[in-house]
Amino acid sequence: MLRLYDHRTGRAEPLPTGQGLRVQVLPGAGRRALVVADLLRRVAQRGGRRVRLVSTPPGTDDYADYSVASLEVREEPLADADVYISDSVSGGVSRGADVDALCLAVPAETGGSPSDAATARLAMLEVPYREPADLSDARLSSAAERLDAWRRKVAEWATSPGRPMSRGYATEAEAALADDLDSAGALTVLDRLAADPDVPPGAKLETFIHLDMVLALGLVSAIGTA
Repeated sequence: MLRLYDHRTGRAEPLPTGQGLRVQVLPGAGRRALVVADLLRRVAQRGGRRVRLVSTPPGTDDYADYSVASLEVREEPLADADVYISDSVSGGVSRGADVDALCLAVPAETGGSPSDAATARLAMLEVPYREPADLSDARLSSAAERLDAWRRKVAEWATSPGRPMSRGYATEAEAALADDLDSAGALTVLDRLAADPDVPPGAKLETFIHLDMVLALGLVSAIGTA
C-alpha cells in the first residue's frame, strides 16, 4: 500500500482509497517537484490506480526531457486534489499545507543547469524527496557514473539467455517506493541486484527493465550499441 508523509499527522499515511488519484502540482513548481510528481504517478499506476496529474503552467518547459510526460495543464489548481505537491517550502511545509489534503513539500534542487536530464533525474531520486538536493558538479558526476555503469550492465545482460525477473529484488524495490517514495532505497536495491552473483544475467535484465518503468532512467538505452 502506497503511503506518503502527511504534515498534518507527522507520519506516513496511506493514500485515499479508490481507483482514481488526483495529483496537483502547485504554481511555481520546478523540475524536481515535477519529477517527484511523475514518480508518484508511476508508483500509483503500478499499484493499479488511475492517476490524473495536473499542473499550473510549469515553471520549466523542458520537463519532458526529465521523463515527465502527460501533464494536464490548468490555469487554476484543482480544489479537490488528493495530493498537492509544491517546491515552495517554509519551515519544511508546502505552501499548499493549508488545504485539507496531503501536501508534499519538495525543496527545489540547487546547483547549476544539468547538461543531461537523465543524470539529473537520477541525482534527484538519490535524495529523499523531503530533503534538499544540491545538484553540484560532483553529485552529477557521481550520478552519471552510476547511470552509465547500469546501462553498460543492462546492455551486457541483454546478450544472455532470457530468464524470469527476480521477484524478491523487485518486491523489495517496490516496497521501498511505496514507503513514502523511497527512491534512494529502491536505487540501492538495484546496486545490490547488479552485484549479486547468484542472480542470472537474464533475470537481472528483466528486473531492471521492470523497475525502470517506474524510475524512468532509460536503463535500456545502451542495448545494441556495443
